Amino acid sequence: MSQSIFRKKSLEKIIRDCEAGLGDAHENKMDKVLGVKDLTFMGIAAVIGAGIFSTIGTAAYHGGPGVIFLFFITAITCGFTALCYAEFASRVPVAGSAYTYSYVSFGEVIAWIIGWALILEYAIGNVVVAISWSAYFNNILKDFGIHLPAWLSIGCQTAKMEYQAALQNHQAVNDLLYMTAPQIAGFRFIINLPAFIVVVLITCLAYVGINESRKSANFMVGLKLVVLAFIAVVGFWLIFSTDKTKNWTPFLPEGMKGVLQSVSSVFFAYIGFDAISTTAEECRNPQKDLPRGMIYSLLICTVIYIITALVITGLVNYKEFLNVADPLAYVFNKIHMQKIGFIISVAAVVASTSVLLVFQIGQPRIWMSMSRDGLMPPAFSRISKRYRTPGFATIITGFLVGIPVLMVDDKLMTDLTSIGTLFAFVLVCSGVLYLPALNQKIPGKFKLPYLNGKFIVPLMLIGFLYVFRERISEALTNLNAESYQEILFLLFILAAGIISVLTFIRNYSVIPVLGTLCCLYLMIEIPAKSWTVFFLWMGLGLAIYLLYGRRKSKLAEIPS
Repeated sequence: MSQSIFRKKSLEKIIRDCEAGLGDAHENKMDKVLGVKDLTFMGIAAVIGAGIFSTIGTAAYHGGPGVIFLFFITAITCGFTALCYAEFASRVPVAGSAYTYSYVSFGEVIAWIIGWALILEYAIGNVVVAISWSAYFNNILKDFGIHLPAWLSIGCQTAKMEYQAALQNHQAVNDLLYMTAPQIAGFRFIINLPAFIVVVLITCLAYVGINESRKSANFMVGLKLVVLAFIAVVGFWLIFSTDKTKNWTPFLPEGMKGVLQSVSSVFFAYIGFDAISTTAEECRNPQKDLPRGMIYSLLICTVIYIITALVITGLVNYKEFLNVADPLAYVFNKIHMQKIGFIISVAAVVASTSVLLVFQIGQPRIWMSMSRDGLMPPAFSRISKRYRTPGFATIITGFLVGIPVLMVDDKLMTDLTSIGTLFAFVLVCSGVLYLPALNQKIPGKFKLPYLNGKFIVPLMLIGFLYVFRERISEALTNLNAESYQEILFLLFILAAGIISVLTFIRNYSVIPVLGTLCCLYLMIEIPAKSWTVFFLWMGLGLAIYLLYGRRKSKLAEIPS
């Protein structure tokens, strides 16, 4: 028996089984109904979500109208990753996303780690989105004169944090929700009921079939694209007809430093396009359509973000977006167009719903792939005979997301979503470098363009070191007293140096190397406390692998 924790899947065997109509060497066939349009719409559904209705305001406050350059930069960074995903999707046309790709490139234990990280990304990401959905939905209810009790519309953790903050600031607490909510068995009954209900409904939709989910996602994407196009047309008409173009001056109020200040938050608005790679076995032609769907959706979303940024910074001065959580609605309410503000709130609910659906489709398919390989119990790969979906895994996903949304605070979850996503991106970008070379060009199959990074990557690193020379000097001078954040920064410099040397020696391609370095840099900018929780989660996952997955792995049954 093969006992190495770095045992790899055979790329050739995966291709043969796929061509024979099997799913990753397994017989559980799923409905192949997704085309390039569906995949593009699913990518848009995942990326154009709550971010465009919230994050874009913070970015505009720091960068001014010039924030559009940040979307260009972020799109290029995501483009590196998308191209690497596209290469994998073309070469490994099965469900599993970065998990399966890592299994082919790095081996079993790394694949398990990335699969475990993706569970964190999808589950916690949907917790955050569901809570955001609830906030917008409650605003719509209020417009109709319906007021849910406060103890049914937020999580108890949020109420408790507000209560504790008031105590620390010596403020009155008697009127706070944590003190006035009803009690059951001595505990305050405070739950986010709308968030829980939407998770249940989305889970049911994901359970009953990919075709139904496809139609729903396409409808929601179509609706929000129409709304965003309407906002763009009305916005630009108002800007030029009322001579508001002066709001675009100065275009770069704080220079590129102000633009780059929000790079991480804007990057996270783009995450989600990787979720469509989990649907490979439900694509009619995954080797052609998955790469196209990823790249098309990324290009469309970039154009949407840039146009929206120009509209909001043209209608209202960028300085007004400080602490504005709903910038699009705020802009139109500010210019006394409340009806459009209401339409935007509806669009935000639709946008968040589409994100929930795509991620709720993605996570069960990660579990399904891990279960097929023996790394998780067989029930997770069980396909519903009636609906042809991974039924058990979908239900468990519903519980994993639905229970936390009743109680938790979304701000505590956001960084964990980001670190799990970026970790997956790093392994996908670097994993491309370890794929075996193709002996011949296969018609219709995507091939990542090769550009030798032998000199380009080291020169770019030298430029980076020059730009950040003061930060590096201060970190090295005060190494004993430095924060964990600066230690992470120094570790990134070390990693970048090693990667540059390897690129020089082995002639690595520029695109996957730059994708790896960009994502690593964004990872080290995430608060260090989130790294602690991330490592605890990874430690738990590794323990489960060593106790269960290593022994039950299908590859362990293959003679060495």
